[in-house]
Amino acid sequence: MLELKNISYTVDEGENKKTIIRDLDLKIDDGRFVVITGPNGGGKSTLAKIIAGIIKPDKGQIIFNGEDITSLSITERAKKGISFAFQQPVKFKGIKVIDLLRIAAGKDLKIPEACSYLSEVGLCARDYINREVNGSLSGGELKRIEIATIIARQTSLSVFDEPEAGIDLWSFQNLTRIFEKMRKDITSGSILIISHQERILNIADEIVVIADGNVKKQGKGSEILPQIVGTDSAVDACSMLTNDGGKA
Repeated sequence: MLELKNISYTVDEGENKKTIIRDLDLKIDDGRFVVITGPNGGGKSTLAKIIAGIIKPDKGQIIFNGEDITSLSITERAKKGISFAFQQPVKFKGIKVIDLLRIAAGKDLKIPEACSYLSEVGLCARDYINREVNGSLSGGELKRIEIATIIARQTSLSVFDEPEAGIDLWSFQNLTRIFEKMRKDITSGSILIISHQERILNIADEIVVIADGNVKKQGKGSEILPQIVGTDSAVDACSMLTNDGGKA
């Protein structure tokens, strides 16, 4: 279980300070597929980086599986069981896909096992297993390889920061199918996705709406989704509702 208590984060903007996250409380139970959504600039990606340990909060406490991890680095949190997928996956010149999967799994994966992870994300293993993780791969291919590494790690919490960013429609449709499968396969771990795409919101067990650096709504996906999106339109960040029923 992940619990954030009274988290705040402020950045300097010239002579002024801007509060991105403000006294935020959030609890994510085990075995849940959770999507965090909300207007642009509301603090979603900042929150994801705080959970992963990329950004340190100014105040507050982060509890993960009963342990205070507030002061731990991204590497230490990864060892505790937190995975993080960037908006733009990192490229590794000179490192092959098989090597990356072995690093993620923490063991010397045999080729058939490594190939099974690639198959789970819809990639033909023989075409990718010995490819370098570099600029020769498309954005959609890099996203799916990154997800394969997260599956290989088998961590307690997997965080995806706007996985739809920078990929084409075909790749996004494949990405959605992968997340649908991951949701069905959840046992004890949890998946946390930052997104405002309706197709991803539709498969969420739970939706959290963040605006102005705080949680405005949290609940079952089936209950929250009708409040933040029209039945005939895609999710628009500008149409997110706040607690008082106004526009965010």
